[in-house]
Amino acid sequence: MNLVVQGPKVETRALKDLAALTGSEGLGRIGPNAFRLLGARPHEGLAAYCDERQLDFAFVPEDRRLKDFRLFVTDMDSTLITIECIDEIADMQGLKTEVAAITEAAMRGELDFRESLTRRVALLEGLPEDALARVFNERLQLNPGAEKLIAGLKQAGIVTVLVSGGFTYFTDRLQKQLGFDYAVANQLEVRAGKLTGKVKGDVIDGEAKRHTLQVVRKHHGFAAETVIAAGDGANDLPMLAAAGVGIAYHAKPVVREKATYSLNHSGLDGILNLFG
Repeated sequence: MNLVVQGPKVETRALKDLAALTGSEGLGRIGPNAFRLLGARPHEGLAAYCDERQLDFAFVPEDRRLKDFRLFVTDMDSTLITIECIDEIADMQGLKTEVAAITEAAMRGELDFRESLTRRVALLEGLPEDALARVFNERLQLNPGAEKLIAGLKQAGIVTVLVSGGFTYFTDRLQKQLGFDYAVANQLEVRAGKLTGKVKGDVIDGEAKRHTLQVVRKHHGFAAETVIAAGDGANDLPMLAAAGVGIAYHAKPVVREKATYSLNHSGLDGILNLFG
């Protein structure tokens, strides 16, 4: 196994310490702040050492490369982008604190996602539809490395899917902006230019995310082991489990515990570094 180490800044001293700690047989550079320690072995002190220095680490099979994958599926809120859209929409109603608390509990897995979404969307009743445009234009930002990640995946011929428990207003625009092949999300009901406080059609929850991954995978005839999925919250766990590789991106503890790899300090392009 090789140990991939990356982060905002990777010191030479840290690489030497990690090589000694893991009995690495050599070192390869993947990028400016990403390295591969060859033939590394697990060590009980590895996680604490890396966490203290804001480094991400992952044991990756020596022969695993980006060309081995065919499909990438990612969550939107707090994964592809920096915000939870529904919290920012609620802020237009002066209800951000109340809605954000529900969002946080749902992402930790403490509330059923469908129930939490219904409760949160109901609080948006009466809000003008143009509030969505304000959130997109004024508050929505991509997480670091997002554009580089999607460009790298597309260059490798990998099919990309954006699937979200958020809303089509945002996923549709991000699909066009970044070039995702597919985008799936919840649709807010609007009447007379105002939100009704309801969602139209089926709710996109954790099971729906998993189903979307499976439908796209089977449509293209891809094997499960050729799928990468990324997310941050408890409702992403079903799709991460259905993928060959599940990535917890700056995620809640329940997600980090069950994912194949965790990126806690790196940008989204760190996913490319894992298989560089």
